[in-house]
Amino acid sequence: MGTAEGGPGAARIEPSADVDGRAAVGAGTTVWHLAQVREDGVFIGPAAVLTNDRHPRAVTPDGRPKRQKDWHAEGVTLRQGCSIGGRAVLVAGVTVGRWALVAAGAVVHRDVPDFALVAGVPARRIGWVGRAGEPLEPVGDGRWHCPRTGEHYRETDGTLAPG
Repeated sequence: MGTAEGGPGAARIEPSADVDGRAAVGAGTTVWHLAQVREDGVFIGPAAVLTNDRHPRAVTPDGRPKRQKDWHAEGVTLRQGCSIGGRAVLVAGVTVGRWALVAAGAVVHRDVPDFALVAGVPARRIGWVGRAGEPLEPVGDGRWHCPRTGEHYRETDGTLAPG
């Protein structure tokens, strides 16, 4: 493993990891094999899993051990400001929208809209959250309010946007 900066407690970055030059990797952080660090303000809780294979198998249909050419790695996309709770599992190919919140232990197998709060197995939307991460309060007529910041949001056709 490589080190982002020297000294005790420094970040450790596996040589096969791809860390954007603009990313800040804090002391004590470990970035594992084949991981990519690119998104702004994303939080990933402890023991969360982002899978990279929609159809995992150790062998090919004829019984040969799979090699790199036998499978197609597919990532999970995490948009700005989203948070992934501890022990959540995100299946390859999903996108978690901006400022969305995935509850601890959730299993996400479908895309998560911006500002959505999802929980459960499988994960489903149980509410909306604002940029502060707090559940939004309904004001009426498709409008929502953040009790912490005072920001207002509008829901239209199952999506939420500031305003």
